[in-house]
Amino acid sequence: MFPINDTEPNRYSAFPIMTLSIIFLNTAIFIIWPPHIYGDIFEWVATVPTMVFSRIGGGFLTGLTSMFLHGGLFHLFGNMFGLWVFGRRVEDACGYWRFLAFYLLVGFGADLIYILVNYQSDIPVIGASGAVFGVMGAYLILYPKGRIRTLILWFSLIPSWPKIRAYWVILYFLTLQLLPAADVLFNESNNQYKVAYWGHLGGFFASLTILLFLRPEAFARYWSDTQV
Repeated sequence: MFPINDTEPNRYSAFPIMTLSIIFLNTAIFIIWPPHIYGDIFEWVATVPTMVFSRIGGGFLTGLTSMFLHGGLFHLFGNMFGLWVFGRRVEDACGYWRFLAFYLLVGFGADLIYILVNYQSDIPVIGASGAVFGVMGAYLILYPKGRIRTLILWFSLIPSWPKIRAYWVILYFLTLQLLPAADVLFNESNNQYKVAYWGHLGGFFASLTILLFLRPEAFARYWSDTQV
C-alpha cells in the first residue's frame, strides 16, 4: 500500500507554501550536503542517544538538525512524499506559520521519545519520518474520513488506485510500527533495526497537540463536529 495523494480540496488556502518549502529545504540539503560528507561532524547533527545523555556533540539540538537530514535518496523520497500527501490539508487547517511550528514540535517530540526509549543506543539517527508521522497523526485527527488515492499491487502485480479512507491508510502504517517497537522496548533489540520505530510512534503521539495550532475558524469547525 502506497499513498499517492489526498483527493480532497483545501478549504482556506490554495497553495501549501510551507509544506513545499520544507520539501524543498530537505531536498536542497540532501543535494548540497549528501550523507557521505557528514564525516566527523555527524555527532553534531545526528541524534545519538548515548551522546545526548553524555552531553557530547550537538545534544538536544540534534532533534532539529537530524530531521532535515536523510541517509539516501529513497529515505528522502519516502519522507517527502508522505509529507506532501498528508501535509497539504494539515497546513491548510493551521496556516503556514502554525504548521511550521507544529512540524518542528512533532519532530522534536519524535526525537525525545526515541532517545528516552533507546537511551543506551549509540546508533546515529537522522530523517524526517518522526515529523511526518506527526503530520499523519494530525491528518487522522482532523480528516479521519478523508479519501487517499492509494497504489495497491495485488498478487497478479496489476496495480489498482482505490480511494481509501484516511483512517485505514494511517492505521495501516501505524500498525507496522507496533511489533518492532515492542521488540525494541522489551527485548532491547534496537541494534537489529535500521528504522527508528519509536521515533515514528513519538511523532504520532505528539500529533495530539494539533488542536493548539489550528486556525480559529478551523478550530471552531472541529468542535462543531465538522471536518475542518
